[in-house]
Amino acid sequence: MFAITVRDHIMIAHSFQGEVFGPAQRLHGATFVVDATFRRAELDPDGIVVDIGLATRELGEVLGALNYRNLDDEPEFAGVNTSTEFLAKVVADRLADRVNAGALGEHARGLSGIAVTLRESHVAWATYERDLAP
Repeated sequence: MFAITVRDHIMIAHSFQGEVFGPAQRLHGATFVVDATFRRAELDPDGIVVDIGLATRELGEVLGALNYRNLDDEPEFAGVNTSTEFLAKVVADRLADRVNAGALGEHARGLSGIAVTLRESHVAWATYERDLAP
């Protein structure tokens, strides 16, 4: 399996509901380093997994919709704990939509999967992996 990873970051504010979150139930900020890994079994006709420039651009655009936002104020996240795990899935699903729409180039439709990792610190992170339909 071949893979490439591109990196960016986001800064958000949010709060959580539930005693398990302790003081994080209050509004707080988070800065995430975000890694998006694109996978495929065989290289495309150009000898690459996916165009790194396009992957970087699309990750930046996906994150731009979340950056500097209070996620508690976003209607699409109403009543949801926007945990690190949850946000990793949101980013992966949005990237998958862009792959399927052709935004990463026609050959990117041959990707087999995407994994997104959000690093909250040097000691804690969460990853969501998903397959892409051939």
